[in-house]
Amino acid sequence: DFDPALGMMTGIPPINPMMPGLGIVPPPIPPDMPAVKEIIHCKSCTLFPPNPHLPPPATRERPPGCKTVFVGGLPENGTEQIIMEVFEQCGEVIAIRKSKKNFCHIRFAEEFMVDKALYLSGYRIRLGSSTDKKDTGRLHVDFAQARDDLYEWECKQRMLAREERHRRRLEEERFRPPSPPPVVHYSDHECSVIAEKLKDDTKFSEAIQTLLTWIERGEVNRRTANNFYSMIQSANSHIRRLVNEKAAHEKEMEEAKEKFKLALSGILVQFEQIVAVYHSASKQKAWDHFTKAQRKNISVWCKQAE
Repeated sequence: DFDPALGMMTGIPPINPMMPGLGIVPPPIPPDMPAVKEIIHCKSCTLFPPNPHLPPPATRERPPGCKTVFVGGLPENGTEQIIMEVFEQCGEVIAIRKSKKNFCHIRFAEEFMVDKALYLSGYRIRLGSSTDKKDTGRLHVDFAQARDDLYEWECKQRMLAREERHRRRLEEERFRPPSPPPVVHYSDHECSVIAEKLKDDTKFSEAIQTLLTWIERGEVNRRTANNFYSMIQSANSHIRRLVNEKAAHEKEMEEAKEKFKLALSGILVQFEQIVAVYHSASKQKAWDHFTKAQRKNISVWCKQAE
């Protein structure tokens, strides 16, 4: 049975298309349902289709995550077993909450099963072959509001939102540059390692960064001052090397500039020689012997070269 705190509708007023909150347009019929309604034979009852010329039954607005339907117009002698027999054709029924009057609420396992249940709205139901009024009824199936449905839907929305945030975070982390490795804390052993690296030209950049971090952290005190002074002295000894490297690079730069200047002057000389050929060919002495198309090409080439 449902939890009594589910907040189900305990009844439904007569359906009037003009009532607020009710829509005339029914939900779309699932593709696996026949367009023309036919007689449905069950073990204990028979369902007769409504008149196809009548307007479709009105339904209220579908609540989010709706898995529960209201079923009215049940026969007075209709039992829970008969209700189960009729509606389990629509899908797995989780629970049936039957009223003493001729209606009930049915909760399905999935939302799409509700659409199949609404397909039965308008059908006339007859128990066995009896024509007794208590054994007949006209089904009215409509969406029902249930707290369990809303709670599950909200949980699902929160889960989807979490998954989306997680996906975005992973996407952002893919493009984020990797964080630099953490700098080790000062100790006598680490100090001796860094002191050795400061003397190595290939490891100097890494070691000087560690030294800077230690000083900024406040690792310098009376006990460690001499060690830090030695490391600072080692860092200072690299200045001469850096100055020599800078001078070597500047010399390479000057040599490269001179090489470029020589290569460029050779290129310009050849350009001038080609242009001189065009100008010479454009003089009347040679020009008159070329065809019109050849003259045109020589003029274009001359402009491009200039």
